[in-house]
Amino acid sequence: MTKYTVTLTKEEREKLEALTSRGKHPAQTVVNALVLLACDEGQYQKERSSNKTIAQVLKLTTKTIDRVKKRYGEEGLAMALTRKPSTRVYSRKADEDLEACLIALSCSEVPKGHKRWTLRLLADKAVELNYVDAISYETVRRVFKKTPLNRGSRTTE
Repeated sequence: MTKYTVTLTKEEREKLEALTSRGKHPAQTVVNALVLLACDEGQYQKERSSNKTIAQVLKLTTKTIDRVKKRYGEEGLAMALTRKPSTRVYSRKADEDLEACLIALSCSEVPKGHKRWTLRLLADKAVELNYVDAISYETVRRVFKKTPLNRGSRTTE
């Protein structure tokens, strides 16, 4: 494993010290700034701490400290302070066809023994009618949340 050293310039140290002592900043940004300040091996650092000591004081793992140092070495100060954006891709289960089927289903007759359609009933019926293999009631809720329909209206005109 490559060891990354952190060597901060005077301006970078001042920026990090200001970030940790003043203003409102996300907690992760402040913690990353404290890690960088503690790991600094530049000429402006009075006393360098070991990763183990930093981990104990900031209640982090040494792996987290190594990750911050690596991001500083590879991507620079700004990227080391912020969290890496997620690259996870979520696939949508409810496409336009399923949304249309759920809306049509909710406008149809309610099953016997029930007063109205519930999210769980709609999800179960959609699976029963083979619209989809499996679907949660939360996905059905999101479909209805984004449609302009108001099924809760009790007005009779």
